[in-house]
Amino acid sequence: MLRVLGNRKTLCNGMTRRDLLSAGAAMGLSLPAFLRQQAATANERPKHDASFGRAKSCILLFLYGSPSQLELADMKPDAPVEVRGELKGIKSTLPGCDVCELLPHTSRVMHNVTVVRSVTHKHPIHGVAYATTSVENIDVAMELSPHDARHWPFIGSVVSHLEQRAKPATARKPVPDNIALPWAFSSQRTGEVQRAGPYPAFLGRQFSPHFTNFHGKATAKITKTLNPNTIEFDEPYAGIAQDAYFSLGGEGAADITLDRVNHRKSLLDQMEDARRSRDKTDSEDPFRELAYSIIGSEKVRQALDVRREPAKSRENYGHMLFGQSCLAARRLVEAGSKFVTVFWDEFGLAGSGWDTHWEHYPRMRNELMPGFDRGFSGLISDLDQRGMLDETLVMVLSEHGRTPKISSAKGGGRDHWSQAYSVMLAGGGIARGKVIGKTDSIGGTVADRPVSPKDLLATAYHLLGYDLESTITDRANRPVSIVPGGQVLRDVLA
Repeated sequence: MLRVLGNRKTLCNGMTRRDLLSAGAAMGLSLPAFLRQQAATANERPKHDASFGRAKSCILLFLYGSPSQLELADMKPDAPVEVRGELKGIKSTLPGCDVCELLPHTSRVMHNVTVVRSVTHKHPIHGVAYATTSVENIDVAMELSPHDARHWPFIGSVVSHLEQRAKPATARKPVPDNIALPWAFSSQRTGEVQRAGPYPAFLGRQFSPHFTNFHGKATAKITKTLNPNTIEFDEPYAGIAQDAYFSLGGEGAADITLDRVNHRKSLLDQMEDARRSRDKTDSEDPFRELAYSIIGSEKVRQALDVRREPAKSRENYGHMLFGQSCLAARRLVEAGSKFVTVFWDEFGLAGSGWDTHWEHYPRMRNELMPGFDRGFSGLISDLDQRGMLDETLVMVLSEHGRTPKISSAKGGGRDHWSQAYSVMLAGGGIARGKVIGKTDSIGGTVADRPVSPKDLLATAYHLLGYDLESTITDRANRPVSIVPGGQVLRDVLA
């Protein structure tokens, strides 16, 4: 019998919804027939709690390479020096949660944040796809192959799909629901291999994230090591010029005028009319129309042009790539986007970002922590002051954590560790000022309340107003749950 994973829920006739899915697949029940049968039982589902749909939008901050849990929000001051390292903790506004001394601005907004210290899984590789999709497992081959047939769709792609499915085709939004900054993921590092992660998989390319372009110059230099080479880079994550901005579209320049776009459209329309005449069809290409709507959207262009923001506001986010990306994300959700992702991505060398196998402490001090401190604290403060935090879910995620014991690599190093790590959640129905879960004395294993990455995704879907019993259609044309096995983290909810 074909088994389809999902959360167990019993209908009034004693049949579980999983049984219904399995039976439908076994009997060849079509998706439309299944959905009609599903709708007939909709009134039998238990009502959602008050947290369901609290978030109008989500900003996902993904720290590629993964920060150390011991130097983020699970400090271990009493651990041996080879574990606690050379950085000390400072008090934050969240009782019982000291943060690293390199996070002074973050320490002042932690009362708005819930920290989950007990995330755990079995894949200590750069599984961006594992952390941000509902795929059950991942391996190195999948990590380095975005188009591997085993992948599942990125959460932002699922959100875009569900939003489109719920609205008529004519209800096109001026701002897309799935935008990612600062550039196409995994595109600014050495090497031709692209990492998997934020892609639509079996949903189809129309649900790919809309990656922005970054326009600006780095104002700082950083030394990075990828054994045996140590190279100096102009590093945008450590500083960018004040005239930097973002855009969507192939040209990327902020001065693309609607007249120029309309002219291009007119030429293309003439060619398309000729093609239609030959083909004797009136069908439209949805990708072509989507490109017009994005490039021609004044609302998108203005939201991405952070130069329009008051100088004081820009300064609060820090003039570094991550901070200005966070500012653009706030402007995008304010303009109407449902799901915006800011990737702290590799730049220059593969194995950069937060992947601190080498020069852990120099890079934490000079590149990583200052940029995160200003960007994250600026975003939380700004959303709160604007009255947007309660309706905007903010998630700080990564693939895994880092080893408790510091290696003897140049500058110190922490390697991959997925047995225990921390994430930070705020806004959009998340409780303010909580610490969930606990690790052992060296931050190496979960001592209380283990949490799966799938539980984090399930919680996000719930807060965004998507029933976990919602289904999408996989490559075999079967309905599958949006996050099989994931459970809503009730103890993080407001």
